[in-house]
Amino acid sequence: MAGPAKRGRNEPEPRPIIVKKIVAAGHGGHHGGAWKVAYADFVTAMMAFFLLLWILGATTEKQRKGIADYFAPTLIEMKLKSAGSNGVFGGDSIIAKDDYPHKAAQTGTKSLTIPKDATGGASEAAAAERMRDRVRFAFLKKQIMQRIGADKNLAKLASTIRFTDTREGLRIDLVDKADFSMFALGTDVLLPEARALMTQVAQVIQGVPNGVIVRGHTDALPYAAGRSVNNWTLSSARAEATRKALADAGVGADRFARIEGVADKEPFIPADRYDPRNRRMSITLAFTGQDQTDQPDPAAAVPPVQIPTH
Repeated sequence: MAGPAKRGRNEPEPRPIIVKKIVAAGHGGHHGGAWKVAYADFVTAMMAFFLLLWILGATTEKQRKGIADYFAPTLIEMKLKSAGSNGVFGGDSIIAKDDYPHKAAQTGTKSLTIPKDATGGASEAAAAERMRDRVRFAFLKKQIMQRIGADKNLAKLASTIRFTDTREGLRIDLVDKADFSMFALGTDVLLPEARALMTQVAQVIQGVPNGVIVRGHTDALPYAAGRSVNNWTLSSARAEATRKALADAGVGADRFARIEGVADKEPFIPADRYDPRNRRMSITLAFTGQDQTDQPDPAAAVPPVQIPTH
């Protein structure tokens, strides 16, 4: 067997042959599936976002406030020793005046911001009381009409009673008609039928706590020159006569908030200030807790809501 050929004197030394084997690695399930986690997080965030939009559109302001209070309660609770007064620093309570444990490093003044209406009690209580008044007023309307309808002598006067909801409360108008007048002409003397009508109203409203406002109204017919009586004095005198009739029928003296005579300045029929229906007595049951010391009658600003009597 022949051996390897001899290398000549001037031939270079042969180089070694190196074989490099490359093995293609797998892609690890599309880069290890990390994109799936990121996509799932994105979809979850979008779902939460659209859920938030739906909640904002499908709930009322009061419901949204309740949801917000659930996650960030407005009720503030503080611990007396929350500033480290029981620790090694011997500090004082957070509610103390000037003794923080690190007071030497603090500047400025301490303050605690409490959200407005954090308790939520005053406004909600007032709204609940107003709702109770409205329910009470609806019951009183029915009672008054039932009592008058049950009296044969007064049933024909049912159409003279009008109910109007105002910002002050429930206004009960006892209205004159062409064939019926509550007072003798030009005087403050109540006629018998009108007194009986006021007695029925008084017996219904005497048991409720609402304040009473009495207003006298006249039409625009002037008095003859030289007379000392005018529509202002007449409406005031009739308001006082109505107050006395209500008091005699059982309404307590402490219930009356205001007694007023407004002449023809608040007509029931604005289109015809001479209409006999402008002559009327208004008995207003005020909302509970409402200050009645200096509030004008808002009937002219609020469209009246008439309650049918038949």
